[in-house]
Amino acid sequence: MVEAVDDSRQKAILDSAFQAFSTYGYRKTSMDDIARGAGMSRPALYLHFKNKEAIVSKLTEFYYVEKTAAVTAALATQGSVAEVLTHAIQTQTAGIAKILASPHGLEMLDNTKSMSSEFIAEGEAGLAGVYAEWLSRQEQLGRVRLLTSAAETGRTITATLKGLKLIGAGADVYEQQVAQIAALISAGLEVK
Repeated sequence: MVEAVDDSRQKAILDSAFQAFSTYGYRKTSMDDIARGAGMSRPALYLHFKNKEAIVSKLTEFYYVEKTAAVTAALATQGSVAEVLTHAIQTQTAGIAKILASPHGLEMLDNTKSMSSEFIAEGEAGLAGVYAEWLSRQEQLGRVRLLTSAAETGRTITATLKGLKLIGAGADVYEQQVAQIAALISAGLEVK
């Protein structure tokens, strides 16, 4: 897993690429579009990334670094199991509705899936591990009752959220489904 993007130029490139992909779609976005949005020349852009595929891979990698840190922080908050888990799930899924609302959102997700499968697998495993660690602690404290291992439950949470993102039901439906999944999982775990 990569560290957070420290290089301000690289961050500008990634922000520009995300915006361009959202606006024009992956296929119609050129390296010129990305360079212009990042405030640099195309040759300067090529010093950082060799092509759009490399940019998509870095965006995916960066996404998972940020989400793993954010979910870890969300799970460290105080509250009931349902409140904390719902907060973590909402933190993990924050921003996805915006992508799905974009005219090119599904294209972005499809391209990311095909170009960055190794980063996705590693990132999803990392997120599942974060949930599993939290679930193990909650089980030791007597706050949850697990029917399967914490690791399996963590993988189920992340796989479910990933699946909701990929079915392409639209932003509003996606947000409703995420809320429903958070409530269902929380209700199934919490010791009353």
